[in-house]
Amino acid sequence: MAMDMNAAYANEVRARCPQAEIVYDLFHVVAKYGHDVIDRVRVDEANRLRDDKKARKVIKTARWLLLRNRENLKRVQDGVHLDELLAANQALMTVYVMKDELKQLWRQPSTQAARTAWQAWFDKAIASGIDPLVRFAGKLAVYLQGIVASAAWPLNTSILEGINNRIKVIKRMAYGYRDDAYFFLKIRAAFPGVPR
Repeated sequence: MAMDMNAAYANEVRARCPQAEIVYDLFHVVAKYGHDVIDRVRVDEANRLRDDKKARKVIKTARWLLLRNRENLKRVQDGVHLDELLAANQALMTVYVMKDELKQLWRQPSTQAARTAWQAWFDKAIASGIDPLVRFAGKLAVYLQGIVASAAWPLNTSILEGINNRIKVIKRMAYGYRDDAYFFLKIRAAFPGVPR
């Protein structure tokens, strides 16, 4: 069963379906990494560069650049900026590279390869000495079984997330509905299902 790292979901699945294997979704783990590690290091580095106004501004405004995947950047404009930013700041370079290596844990051919890749990633995270990265690695270790399970069960929550986002858009576009029945009709119209 694929899910985010919400302990309440995992506990409920374990209680109701003890034979089910939990797979933690890559998107949610990377999003948490972006918030807990990349954002924290970026803010810490900007604070460290308080006296260098120009460098501080570059780092403070680089949030989305650091959170995006390199392949999604505009080739000339953002790609060069990212390379310059990473070359100028070792801590940001480290956490950015570690983000890409973290993603590789979900692309392993076997659970044994996933465990080996995890140990290599964890060791690098601890050796980095970057406090937010060290803390994140420690917290993530608790979820190892669900990360490794992704090698055996390549599941994700992308379709469900897409449906949830579409429902949120329907709700926002209407500025509220007078009754629940009409809201649910709009949802059913958006997702008619598979024709029989």
